[in-house]
Amino acid sequence: MSEVDLDDIKRRMEGSLNSLKTEFMGLRAGRASTGMLEPVMVDAYGSKMPMSQVGNISAPEPRLLTVTVWDASLTASVEKAIRESDLGLNPMAEGTLIRVPIPDLSEERRRDMVKVASRYAEAARVSVRNVRRDGIETARKMQKDSLLSEDELRDMEGDIQKLTDDHVKMIDDALANKEKEITQV
Repeated sequence: MSEVDLDDIKRRMEGSLNSLKTEFMGLRAGRASTGMLEPVMVDAYGSKMPMSQVGNISAPEPRLLTVTVWDASLTASVEKAIRESDLGLNPMAEGTLIRVPIPDLSEERRRDMVKVASRYAEAARVSVRNVRRDGIETARKMQKDSLLSEDELRDMEGDIQKLTDDHVKMIDDALANKEKEITQV
């Protein structure tokens, strides 16, 4: 390796940001979102399967999700998985259609969700900083092996730090938006 791959560093930092956005989708803000049920795992055919593999999730109304279960024998398992998820939802089955009303969030529940969102964001920041550390270590090793001059090393560290700052800012912006969404009544 003759150069630190900034594109790879950027790609890994974007991965942290995308992962955070996916986690945020699961945090409901009083509005129905199909992303809320996607992480829920269902006991089906002797193993755990994601909700999207046993039925079709839709949001026909702002405060209602529906799951159309493809195999009628799995309806009870899907209903149980939704009820036992920590989303605080109470599903009602009607044949192979499961209605999941989305209740209003209490002030306490909103605060809890903001704390969870903050934890997700901090984990993403740590992940970005770890990518930065790896990149800078690689650059310093290359400088030590005489593959980079002092000036090139300083420039490389500056580029890596700028990528880090940009991604941490994007994480902070995403968190601010999510907090606003959660606390909006």
